[in-house]
Amino acid sequence: MGWRMAENQVMLKGTGEGLLISLGDGEWQALLTELQSRLKDTAAFFRGAEVSLDPGTHLLTAEMLKTVMALLREHDIELHAVVSANEDVISVAHGLGLRAQPPRPRPHRRGAKAEVKRPVLSEGILLRGTVRSGQVVQHPGHVVIVGDVNPGGQVVAGGDVIVWGKVRGVVQAGAIGDDEAVVCALNLAPAQLRIGNYIARAPEEQAQHRARPEVAYVKDGTIVVDSWESI
Repeated sequence: MGWRMAENQVMLKGTGEGLLISLGDGEWQALLTELQSRLKDTAAFFRGAEVSLDPGTHLLTAEMLKTVMALLREHDIELHAVVSANEDVISVAHGLGLRAQPPRPRPHRRGAKAEVKRPVLSEGILLRGTVRSGQVVQHPGHVVIVGDVNPGGQVVAGGDVIVWGKVRGVVQAGAIGDDEAVVCALNLAPAQLRIGNYIARAPEEQAQHRARPEVAYVKDGTIVVDSWESI
């Protein structure tokens, strides 16, 4: 389908300990802007959760960390820990009353992928009817829609999204950082598609897209679309 991938510098992942926010190597202000956008879409899923921050290569100052904490509080989310091995960052975290956690070592099993547990989701919901322009469907579990998602409509799910109809709006599956989530539809032609920490925009040839049941998922760091029969 010629999906155009958009660069993503903020990664959200639901874990057994709560939410982990990982920051890429981008410019600091741009990271804050992206984090604000991501939280706006998913904050309802994480209210009351214990949140940890992995700043990556950024050497956090007290002011930088205070800015992140204030941003999270705007969405009723509290920062509890910073993931870093840098002594200066650890000192800053402790000075603000936060825990400091060492980064988890990455597995070194050659030829094998690390075992990743999918987040525990709430029960799924079934909706009958069309998601119209301006409407937003948001649920922390799986979402099944018997109907269409019109342009201007939005569906945000913590798990999979299955639409027994046409998708022309914005769909986000795996919103709590589940990169193994899928989006299925009888006619999949969204304005924007996001799965876990990956986002893709509609191809320019969207209008010529052949209508057929399809499934979208993440493979090798890219959102791909296959025939629904392939799953």
